[in-house]
Amino acid sequence: MKLKFASAVLAAAALVCAVPGAKAQTDYPNKPVKILVGYVPGGGPDMVARALGQKLTEILGQPFVVENRPGAGGSTVTAQVAKMAPDGYNLLLGETGQLVIAPFIFKNLPYDTLKDLTAVALVTTEPLLLVSNAKTPFRKLEDLMREAKVNPGKFNYGSSGVGTIHHISMEAFKADAGLDITHVPYKGSGQSVPGVLAGDVPLLITSFAAAGAHIRSGSLNLLAVTSPGRLPGFPAVPTIGETVKGYDFASEMGVLGPAGMPPAVVAKLAAAIKQASESPDFIAKFKDTATAITYKPPVEYTENLRANLRKFERAVKSAKIAAE
Repeated sequence: MKLKFASAVLAAAALVCAVPGAKAQTDYPNKPVKILVGYVPGGGPDMVARALGQKLTEILGQPFVVENRPGAGGSTVTAQVAKMAPDGYNLLLGETGQLVIAPFIFKNLPYDTLKDLTAVALVTTEPLLLVSNAKTPFRKLEDLMREAKVNPGKFNYGSSGVGTIHHISMEAFKADAGLDITHVPYKGSGQSVPGVLAGDVPLLITSFAAAGAHIRSGSLNLLAVTSPGRLPGFPAVPTIGETVKGYDFASEMGVLGPAGMPPAVVAKLAAAIKQASESPDFIAKFKDTATAITYKPPVEYTENLRANLRKFERAVKSAKIAAE
């Protein structure tokens, strides 16, 4: 009898202890939520985070506050988020560089993207652009490929740095297309775009945010885009994949949290992000950019990250980029 009574007491105690956790999940969020960004204010990740945070604040009724913590290409803040409490109150706006390139660029990276983070939702995808100085003979992609094959090693291209998605995606194109073009790394788009405009290098692979205004002004020729689909604003410009079968490189941004987040919290966040991504005012913020809203729920985003890790591992090895 005493044993039965003791068991009943323990069961009741366990139920009582479980209730606060369950209630916290159903009440989520009941205080402000941080969206941590590993880059400076004003850039692409910051823009996505702030647009998303504004909509999530409206949808979920608590402030979603963006906090910028730049450093090591976003890797510093990713490592910090991985060690935070998995309660949904510290989220990461992560992008391709820190999530699927950094593991193959940096030695002893203090996080594993799939093991130490919870994928909540993919939000956006942005292709890269292959552009040329308007004074060069490169007007179309076929011009570049023809001249590069006739004159191996003669031409250079710029990027925002060694090991960046700009560098890796161009090296993958070179390898697949059999081209010999020399890489000239710059320290970010703030240096690489002026470099190609000045004619220091004839070619550049970069983002629409960095090159869009110069393409519209005629200072740069847009030769091709790296995503599978053509840009809506430039339907005549081909994708590299139309020439190199299976080629697909783009910068993706999504929301993640520490590993072990409660499924109910993840589901609620993912549903709210989906609602936000479908709202006209959120979509309007990216109208004049190359950014596409490409929402994917947790399971699909996880598989997307897994596939991209495999793809970028092959690309980094092909480019012979040594881990730092």
